[in-house]
Amino acid sequence: MLQSRLTPVVKNLLIINGIVFLATSLIPAMNRFMGTYCALFQIEHPLFHSYQFFTYMFLHASLSHLFFNMFALWMFGQVFEYEVGSRRFLFYYLTCGVGAAFIQMIVASLTGEYYFSMVGASGAVMGLLLAFGVLHPNEPMFIFFIPVPIKAKWVVIGYAVIELLEGMHAGSQIAHFAHIGGMLWGLIILLYWKKKGTIYF
Repeated sequence: MLQSRLTPVVKNLLIINGIVFLATSLIPAMNRFMGTYCALFQIEHPLFHSYQFFTYMFLHASLSHLFFNMFALWMFGQVFEYEVGSRRFLFYYLTCGVGAAFIQMIVASLTGEYYFSMVGASGAVMGLLLAFGVLHPNEPMFIFFIPVPIKAKWVVIGYAVIELLEGMHAGSQIAHFAHIGGMLWGLIILLYWKKKGTIYF
């Protein structure tokens, strides 16, 4: 189902994330600047700024962090952008990313769990995974270390359950509720579009 050429928004998101990662990896001053002002800090932190709900999703902690997020963006994003159009795709992606950060911050505040800062496009990418599972529920997917294909709907449900269980364990360095939040916001948007008759599933 992948398109032969990269769709425009996916292409630009890949480029932007790649450039930011190279800049922060190769230029120490840029790494310090982006880590101080563009990562997402908790509201109580003196370095918190509201725009960080947007900027955090373009930073990544490691090459593997970047690779897996960009691989998922490439895999699921192209299909979704082709189906809904570039403008709605960008709105969906950014809303899932921002919404994911809100959910993670709310959960952290309610549970008293402290995190230093949050980075990564995982929340937005999980919204894309959710969209793929909703729009193509019976599409077979191959998961690492599992030799048989699994229907997309079961992959999405299974991943959400795992993230919820993992998120309930205190002390995790992974923002599991941000992943759940991205999927939740994605579902809300898809249901709204379905109600408006602009998408069907």
